Amino acid sequence: MTHKEFSGCGLHRIACAIPEIRVADIEHNKQQIIRIVRQNDDCELIVFPELCITGYTCGDLFLQPHFIARAFNAITDIAAECMGANPTIVVGAPVKIGNALFNCALFIEGGAVIGIVPKTYIPNYAEYYEQRWFASGSEVAVSQTDAFNSVLNLPFATAISTHLLVKTHDMTVGAEICEDLWTPAPPSSFAAMAGADVIVNLSASNATIGKHRYRRDLIAQQSARCHCIYAYASAGKGESSTDLAFPGYAAIAEDGAILNESIPFPDSEVMVKCDVDLELISRERMRSNTFRPTAEIAAITGRYTEATHPFMHKQDLMFGDARFRIEGRHIDPHPFVPADPAHRNQNCTEIVEIQCHGLRQRLRAINCRTLVIGVSGGLDSTLALLLACRTFDSMKLPRTGIIGITMPGLATTSKTRNNAWQLMERLGITCLEIPIGEAVAQHFKDIDQDPQCHDAAYENSQARERTQILMDYANKTGGIVLGTGDLSELALGWCTYNGDHMSMYGINASVPKTLVRHLVEWFADRCEDKETTRILIDIVNTPISPELVPSDDDADTIAQRTEDLVGPYELHDFFLFHTLRHGFSPRKIFLMAREAFGNQYDTATLLKWMRNFYRRFFNQQFKRSCMPDGPKVGSVCLSPRGDWRMPSDASATLWLNEVTDLEKEYSREVI
Repeated sequence: MTHKEFSGCGLHRIACAIPEIRVADIEHNKQQIIRIVRQNDDCELIVFPELCITGYTCGDLFLQPHFIARAFNAITDIAAECMGANPTIVVGAPVKIGNALFNCALFIEGGAVIGIVPKTYIPNYAEYYEQRWFASGSEVAVSQTDAFNSVLNLPFATAISTHLLVKTHDMTVGAEICEDLWTPAPPSSFAAMAGADVIVNLSASNATIGKHRYRRDLIAQQSARCHCIYAYASAGKGESSTDLAFPGYAAIAEDGAILNESIPFPDSEVMVKCDVDLELISRERMRSNTFRPTAEIAAITGRYTEATHPFMHKQDLMFGDARFRIEGRHIDPHPFVPADPAHRNQNCTEIVEIQCHGLRQRLRAINCRTLVIGVSGGLDSTLALLLACRTFDSMKLPRTGIIGITMPGLATTSKTRNNAWQLMERLGITCLEIPIGEAVAQHFKDIDQDPQCHDAAYENSQARERTQILMDYANKTGGIVLGTGDLSELALGWCTYNGDHMSMYGINASVPKTLVRHLVEWFADRCEDKETTRILIDIVNTPISPELVPSDDDADTIAQRTEDLVGPYELHDFFLFHTLRHGFSPRKIFLMAREAFGNQYDTATLLKWMRNFYRRFFNQQFKRSCMPDGPKVGSVCLSPRGDWRMPSDASATLWLNEVTDLEKEYSREVI
């Protein structure tokens, strides 16, 4: 039986389409939308992603008047080109009203724009800073027409409102945009109570660890709460990967059930179609006696006042007391690494996909087929190399385009040198060895550096020499340098400014050290070559070291062990997570660490490395202020364009004083 035969049974064919866009290429994006509409005339409604006309990641280009004007012209072109098409389409574009710019969903039907819904909630936290460009739709005056009870066919300039429903193909459709769904009271809830049986969401939601599951559940739950059809289309292929990766996810939910959806990070454009049952929706709304009075309940919530809980006074919390314990709540000592193997494996799978997607997009955007990587035989460069190979395989590029350069220096041991070389050979990349000893010795002469003085200049000269080789070789081969440094090193500033601190794409920049080890193990578990697996496991078991200072006793002994110098990475990752993710004070984090790690670390050790964490975290901010691009993979990152914006001159006094107070309070334990 065909779709048309079902037309009298409440079935309607809707679709979510995610074309491959080009950031700021309005003409290209317009043509992609027109093509998709013409190819899917069997649909009654097609939803496209947020700001699909321009691309979501245009940044300050949204402040260019001619750019916004061209986007408006593209909208009218799409309307004209799709005049005879069956589907009503909903596209995302910036719309200027007066002196304000709005992020809008535009309904197009019959050659005209019949309704515009601006985004209500404009996010300005973590990696989002949309308020830099867009105003909230709540600032738009509501149309004189009662939008919730009217069939709209109004002029372009007046049919704009956050309270707007569009009647088309016997469907009543409401719209919200991305962040609107994630708020305590989504606009779709009120639209559904006002009569919308279909909600469309035009989104540009980036990928981080676990976010896909949460987003999927959110879509399903909202369709259940509102007893509605929920059609979700989110930005994907073609968006900039400067700091974020966009998975290109589309889903259609019906009263709590996901009827059809796409996979994250597809290789091509997305088209998710589904026949939805509005008769079922109508029946569920009639059956649910709690659906009808919800509007009345919503109207009176503004009269609620705040009540004080009689048992939650500040003096009852006793955060400063040594007897403090967490009751009924597990504090994970490794917040970045799930303890459950299945969950950890799933996270590793998602992280690798995000990292590879970001690198793929960067290589495609700059039309680059060559990567240069410094391979040291350590964890970080190993992970970067494995990700590069996986990315090249997915792009059908020969691995010989990956140029691995090992650069033995003044303290390189045979163990790491051999592991680096053997791994490169087993992976089939182009292998080079460029010793830096003579160049560094000449540099020492040039700057009058005593080779016996193993100070910062001695160490950093080696790091910068290696970076110079990588950068120049990338220029020579028409490639880019793939950075290897991780999130934990950025947090501590454990990198040489304009040395290993710098690259052309920092693929590990938001992966903490405690997780890097598991990601390398994840690759090792999936490796079919036993010798490669052996090398990877040996790298995992090798002490973490920059290998910049030689041993006094044995030239082949690792003299510098990073965790002896800056502290255990598991502690620093714990401090970092709860500082960035929750904004907890040093006191609270200290007490949580005591609970989480038990007897593994004594009080003196915890406070010693906590002091070092805050000291380095603040005084090394200048390195993070100019860090390279790299994809965000989890809930925490340090990109100045993402989660963390702090002046390089910020003082750590408040935090360090609190550590001092803790040292005094626990002086007996510290001694």
